[in-house]
Amino acid sequence: MMKKVIIGLLGLVVVGSYLFSQYWYYLPGIISDFVSPIGENQSVTWAQGPSASPSEVDDVDKLPNIILIVVDDLGFNDITYYGGGIGGGSVPTPQIDSIAKQGIHFTNGYTGNGTCAPSRAALLTGRYPTRVGFEFTPASPQFMKLVSGDSFKEENAENYPPSSSLGLPGSELTLPEVLKEKGYHSLLLGKWHLGADEGMTPNDQGFDEFLGFLGGGAMFMEEDDPKVVNSKQDFDPIDKYLWPNLKYGVRFNKGERFKPDSHLTDYLSREAVKAIEENRNRPFFMYLAYNAPHTPLQSEKRDYDALSHIEDHTERTYAGMIRGLDRGIGQVLASLEKNGLSDNTMVIFTSDNGGAGYVGLPDLNKPYRGWKMTLFEGGIHTPYFIKWPEKIAAGSQYDSPVAHIDIFSTVLAAVGIALPDDRITDGKDILKVALDPEQPSLDRPLFWRSGGYKVVQQDGWKLQLLEHNGKTWLFNLNDDPTEQRDLSASNPEKLNELRKMLYSIDDQMIKSMWPSLAEAQNPIDFTIDKIPDGEYETVIWEN
Repeated sequence: MMKKVIIGLLGLVVVGSYLFSQYWYYLPGIISDFVSPIGENQSVTWAQGPSASPSEVDDVDKLPNIILIVVDDLGFNDITYYGGGIGGGSVPTPQIDSIAKQGIHFTNGYTGNGTCAPSRAALLTGRYPTRVGFEFTPASPQFMKLVSGDSFKEENAENYPPSSSLGLPGSELTLPEVLKEKGYHSLLLGKWHLGADEGMTPNDQGFDEFLGFLGGGAMFMEEDDPKVVNSKQDFDPIDKYLWPNLKYGVRFNKGERFKPDSHLTDYLSREAVKAIEENRNRPFFMYLAYNAPHTPLQSEKRDYDALSHIEDHTERTYAGMIRGLDRGIGQVLASLEKNGLSDNTMVIFTSDNGGAGYVGLPDLNKPYRGWKMTLFEGGIHTPYFIKWPEKIAAGSQYDSPVAHIDIFSTVLAAVGIALPDDRITDGKDILKVALDPEQPSLDRPLFWRSGGYKVVQQDGWKLQLLEHNGKTWLFNLNDDPTEQRDLSASNPEKLNELRKMLYSIDDQMIKSMWPSLAEAQNPIDFTIDKIPDGEYETVIWEN
């Protein structure tokens, strides 16, 4: 009898060990469910502003409202404004396009980084993320081990800080914190990804109200909901991790997590409309941080069904997400109009980085090379629009490079707040130059860094440098905006000039607050499911 028990136990150990070896990455989701279970849907009650606007009480000019719309992993070619669009241009994005058409289009808009979290730090602080030590996107060792394979740094995973503690230091000044000086009510809806521990949450960093999720993503709907269509990318290790570990849930302020009542994009849009209505009589700053079209790819069925002309399932699902995103942004814009706020509201639209190569759709960033997790134009050249009818003429355009670091300075200038004098602010007031009839250039370099991958851009010249292997790319974007012709060998003087500039800026930055867990080879010109045999160009992305 004892022998049978021992054999049975050994069998369980063998089976258990096998299952653990195959599904160990499910553990974060299981632990999350145990520590912070997700409750059923709750009604959200936004704080109600005054019953009358200041202009109805005093004969004074109203401060402008500010709405910063940031979408997640949007490819440059996802919208129709540039003449393309997802699905070969067959999925119109009239609402997103209208922000550019009714305002100003910054033709050379750049992100703060090639991945999401450092870009968001730049957006809210006006500082290079590397200036504050926010160099890498927060991630758990379990996640990085799965997605990075052989490039995983086991030595850096030892005693690695909890992912909840990886975020923007409380000592940094955020846009909502500074706007309080003028009495702004600040709201965040959607993605945070700048820390989850006490002192790092949105409510700790200046936002009066927060509805969304603290980490880097959330499911858009329950996987088995009859109103959703899913597309899983079996070739993508990131996707493999997300489906079992991301949860369909949000929280309101510091409350417990609960399920939204619809597709998350639709839910955030409707709640943004409600929040606008409650705040129509006081100046407000709304940071509307959609997680679409980031993976996992989940489209509302109504949007998927409307796109039957797109044959590829993945592209159709992704296109459905873009369709829902555009519809939601349209609802927000319509609410401003309905409440008489449109003329005096500054609406800013951008993406945190370019489209991802791990989605498997080759035209997301067309005509640019590169993907998210590269600093080629496909990773950092983003749609960048500002609409403010009282101040900006419809159809305006500015061609000098601008970046996410500029939003902080631009908003503060618009509301009459001086920049903080106790720290370096890297961004500039871009409306000051863009609305000047002469449209002077912003005479400054732009800088990006992810570990040993460093980039500087000045006067249309762009140097990319990999310290890991000494590889350089030198491009003249004025003549070659899609980075086809590397001039490193033919123009050594410019190469050395930009190299000196790069390291001069790099010396001003500080060491990352936490170490990188991987140095992964990322293809520049191919999606990860279509990597060819033989040689092809890569960057080494650290995170």
